[in-house]
Amino acid sequence: QVQLVESGGGLVQPGGSLRLSCKASGSIFSINAMGWYRQAPGKERELVATITSYGTPNYADSGKGRFTISRDNARNTVALQMNSLKPEDTAVYYCKVLRIPPIWGQGTQVTVSS
Repeated sequence: QVQLVESGGGLVQPGGSLRLSCKASGSIFSINAMGWYRQAPGKERELVATITSYGTPNYADSGKGRFTISRDNARNTVALQMNSLKPEDTAVYYCKVLRIPPIWGQGTQVTVSS
């Protein structure tokens, strides 16, 4: 059974940075695309960024130029570097294995506030 564990969330001031990490157990990690999603209170879960098994990234408009997704297949990890954070980035961030059926992590809270 593949499991995902996110870490790295927390409270940060506007303009600050955070690095989220997601570690996967199991051997399917390296052959699947991965993604980061987020869900703010009262809103739908939305895509933040994805990365293919070969390392090709794709970003939602909300994070372009500020967020960087990366992966380390040898360590079964995918990371999301978030810079220039804004209060509207406040959400629970989830890691996802892009397969059918998908696999979700438990989420990590990111709060951007002064």
